[in-house]
Amino acid sequence: MRLTKYEHAALLLENSGRKLFVDPGSFTTPLTETANTAAIVITHEHPDHWTPEQLNRIVGMNPGVPIFAPAGVAAAAEDFEITVVNAGDTVEVDGFTLRFFGGTHAIIHSSIPVIDNLGVLVNDTLFYPGDSFTIPEGVEVDLLAVPCGAPWLKIAEVIDYVTAVAPKRSFPVHEMVLSVAGKGMANQRIEAATEAGGGTFFPLQPGESLDV
Repeated sequence: MRLTKYEHAALLLENSGRKLFVDPGSFTTPLTETANTAAIVITHEHPDHWTPEQLNRIVGMNPGVPIFAPAGVAAAAEDFEITVVNAGDTVEVDGFTLRFFGGTHAIIHSSIPVIDNLGVLVNDTLFYPGDSFTIPEGVEVDLLAVPCGAPWLKIAEVIDYVTAVAPKRSFPVHEMVLSVAGKGMANQRIEAATEAGGGTFFPLQPGESLDV
């Protein structure tokens, strides 16, 4: 399986010629190479994780492609056919096994309602928490997508999260709200926390790939 990181929160997984897109949102360059898509996963309803335009770019090339997401996304994306999933669900789809964890977005502020958010474990290898610090209980995480910049996090929480999960490998996501300097600082902290747990950090830039 091959992972390609796009800008911000969007990921592409490729396995045996089939594709899985995760969280193609407003901070991500318009998707182009979308043929042969087996499924789409959206972790939550915020527009930096999905837009109608990005979904149409995938669905237009792959009519009937399943879109897996929590109930909040189904309500927000009413023009699309969404398959609602919940924490504890497992889905098998054309070379991909998807296991869902968590349930809620990280708290941004007490004045802002908390929405649905699901982390996803792909093929028992990659765990992507969406906008949360969800720990997939009972799972030894091979590769962790680590949120590194957002209104809902501080770097101390990121360090604690990486320490708690102790992945074998990690890479940064959710970085488009950071300056170049801020992104570099976050990467340094994630790298240190990953290596302290015996893992390896990969500072992937948009467009870069990793075999997983």
